[in-house]
Amino acid sequence: MSNQTIQWFSTSKTQAWQSQAHNLTQTQEQANLTITEEVYQLVEGFGGCFNELGYVALNHLESAEREQVLHSLFHPEGEHKFTICRLPIGASDYALEWYSHNETDGDVEMKHFSIERDQQYLIPYIREALKLNPGLKLFASPWSPPTWMKSPKAYNYGTLRWEKDILKAYALYFVKFVQAYREEGITIHQIHVQNEVIADQKFPSCVWTGEQLREFIRDYLGPAFEEHGLDTEIWLGTINAPDPWEELTKKISTGFDEYAHTVLSDPEAYKYIKGVGYQWAGKNAIQRTVASYPELRYMQTENECGNGENSWDYAKYVYNLYQHYFTNGVNAYIYWNMVLEPKGKSTWGWEQNSMITVDPADRKPVLNPEYYVMKHFSHFVLPGARRIGLRGSWTGNAVAFQNADGQRVLVIANPFHESRALNLSVGQTTHHLELEPESFNTIVIPS
Repeated sequence: MSNQTIQWFSTSKTQAWQSQAHNLTQTQEQANLTITEEVYQLVEGFGGCFNELGYVALNHLESAEREQVLHSLFHPEGEHKFTICRLPIGASDYALEWYSHNETDGDVEMKHFSIERDQQYLIPYIREALKLNPGLKLFASPWSPPTWMKSPKAYNYGTLRWEKDILKAYALYFVKFVQAYREEGITIHQIHVQNEVIADQKFPSCVWTGEQLREFIRDYLGPAFEEHGLDTEIWLGTINAPDPWEELTKKISTGFDEYAHTVLSDPEAYKYIKGVGYQWAGKNAIQRTVASYPELRYMQTENECGNGENSWDYAKYVYNLYQHYFTNGVNAYIYWNMVLEPKGKSTWGWEQNSMITVDPADRKPVLNPEYYVMKHFSHFVLPGARRIGLRGSWTGNAVAFQNADGQRVLVIANPFHESRALNLSVGQTTHHLELEPESFNTIVIPS
């Protein structure tokens, strides 16, 4: 293999996505990273979440730059090539205001169910993405059920009323959502039962136990999807547990055994479930879940959002999330807000990061560091790729994949404040690369 056949792209604090191929040389030095023949999970893809505040920010752009941003995110030949994205069922915490699809008290037959609100923001946003990539897959989850189904009766805090009529009605709520979107020509490929099952928050939320998830999926949601002939997948998501600090300070256990294992160990619930979605503190449970149920599919469902500063240091932290989740078996990685205004302030006051920011004053897109973290993975790692093995002292900073055509892709970060030597062994050849300080790197090796 000649030096010229390998592509190498690097992003540092000062320069983004620079071709570094001219710095690549063969070496007789001992390898400190070797790509092995081991083959692991299938990659389904990458994506982000459609939210109302994101669509507002996107619409600040002039038409040509707006098209460019959308192309970069969704087009199969764009920079990110997104293939699986999320949307909320009702209001997320990045909606302009809180709402559900049926606020008619006691309407257990869902006669007043409506997605009229989604026609203003979410559906136009999704349609623009589908126009660029008709094969884009979508998964959806609620942040809160309709308020009349909850105790207390509010979008934030609280739990679902555990009454048979309410549970049956809530299952029908999901059915109506899938059907309503299908009537708009939009397929919902997956339903995740609840966003962040242990989040008792001032934004739309609803707390569930593992036992409740098991019963709802087994006795209500699964049978409702069967009854109405829906082929939409049911996922056990999105689970934001366990948090070790919570377990220590509150003396509670919210981990693998209390959620995924509680639900999946029940054969009647298990038969309806196609995968598990983890986010935030769910990173602490992904390894045990994949080890116990390797036949299922897994997804990181919401990239941790930062504080609105879009800093380089936080991008380094986020890179490690990608590395952690893929090394522990996920098939897909989903960013949170793709586009926001500067500081990314939510309707409830939290400032959060985004891949792209758009200032309404100057109407120009700013590509933040996490834009490039995502690109280092999603630009070359295509659906149908497999994660492959690594060996050596750089393994904890890297992930390797092999695309269906045999092309291999190594994504590696140098976290240190000085340049470091990478001696990469590929087949019979060892290549010497000088990784820039605090850099993200993608190395593409042809078949």
